[in-house]
Amino acid sequence: MVFLLNYRWSRWSIVDKHGATFWTEDHGDSQNAMSGFDPELEIAPKEYAMVLPMGHRPDDRVMADLYRRLAAAVGQPAAQQPDWADRRLLDQVVAQLRSAPPIAAVEETDRLRTLLAEVAGGTRFLLQGGDCAETFASNTEQYAFAMADTLKEMREAVFRGAASPVVTVGRMAGQYAKPRSKPVDDSGLPAYRGDMVNSATPDPALRRPDPARLRRAYEQSAITIGRLRKYAAVGEGSEGESDNDIFTSHEALVLDYERALTRLDHSDPQRPRLISTSAHLLWVGERTRQPDGAHIGFASLIANPIGLKIGPNAKPADVLGYVRRLNPYDLPGKLTVICRMGSGMVRSTLPAIVDEVESAGRQVVWACDPMHGNTFVSTNGYKTRHFDDILDEVRGFFEVHAAQGSHPGGLHVEMTGEDVAECIGGLADIRERDFPHGYLTACDPRLNAQQATELAVYAADLLADRSNRSLCATRGAGVRSL
Repeated sequence: MVFLLNYRWSRWSIVDKHGATFWTEDHGDSQNAMSGFDPELEIAPKEYAMVLPMGHRPDDRVMADLYRRLAAAVGQPAAQQPDWADRRLLDQVVAQLRSAPPIAAVEETDRLRTLLAEVAGGTRFLLQGGDCAETFASNTEQYAFAMADTLKEMREAVFRGAASPVVTVGRMAGQYAKPRSKPVDDSGLPAYRGDMVNSATPDPALRRPDPARLRRAYEQSAITIGRLRKYAAVGEGSEGESDNDIFTSHEALVLDYERALTRLDHSDPQRPRLISTSAHLLWVGERTRQPDGAHIGFASLIANPIGLKIGPNAKPADVLGYVRRLNPYDLPGKLTVICRMGSGMVRSTLPAIVDEVESAGRQVVWACDPMHGNTFVSTNGYKTRHFDDILDEVRGFFEVHAAQGSHPGGLHVEMTGEDVAECIGGLADIRERDFPHGYLTACDPRLNAQQATELAVYAADLLADRSNRSLCATRGAGVRSL
């Protein structure tokens, strides 16, 4: 005899095989759980079941403690949060999200951490890429498949060039919010903070943070992950594995959204845990990584793989502190440190950070974000990046890890599957004169499909060169030992 843990919209319950309820936990108003959601949503109401040992009853004290810690964490000072005007509507939407089905499945999230453990161990490479900011308007199947195709081409380039297996993570199915350096834009309007919060349209009414957009972001994210699963199914083999698997990720920025989609997972009855179902991997950004802030507190409590962005001002001891806080048990694959130093700073600032963490014996995935530290404004007024600077930062990243004896684990890039003109250079020879008709980003400049693939080829060459040098060193040591 077993008990099944069933989740239907707003209620967790344990029932026996005859359907008799053994234990129930409510997460919201079951009658209103899905009212207001898009009727075209591509996920259908259904039950999710997990087998629990006979006689098991979740410990109410453990659950209460987890939720208490979560409330305390998100109750800390939180940077970059929307100033919601309609608090009543916010409460209604948050209640709906607390009762909504998960976007990312728990078993998928656990599988990603297993794969990232291989990255941390030096036997796999991470490719993480996608839009700077997703938009509701561009969320079509064609757009999602173009992004997936480009990520696949990048993965194949790394595998062919470096003989390294790759784990692919999209900045997709949730990257609808952006931190901003100023609360207002150059025209004096409230800054556009991503479609999850407000509209890019320069209209004062549309720039007001609208809680209904949280619900829309959930709907669009659920639709996108459904498309990615459809895409993966095309390459699925007899064992259920796919060459086209793309996991999802976004910045854990808007905490009203993230907290609402955090669930209590009982799959291991002895160790219930909090896990985000908004994405497989969440990262904490450079602007929100205050040590005593809500974002770090939230990230430290969930079981998902976590990313941490660090820039050139990060201190080695502080980074080690973050590593210990976000991955206290040193679980392989749990934490990815995403370095965004800039081509002019990576060689001078990154070595001490890597040395601090590696000398402490901590296992992290080291990833390079060669985008954010290389941004400037073009002579014709567009925010852009030069492809040569991006390549140089990647090379510097590899040079640092070669000197430190650590593994350059991956790339984190802003990119698209479309033929845009937003970053200068590359084989496509994008120039400033191309921006007026090819600059389409909602926020920051992205690599187009050709530039993204070119970057992957470049990284593969660096990875292969590193592998060959390591092989030669090993053979040399063997000869000397004879």
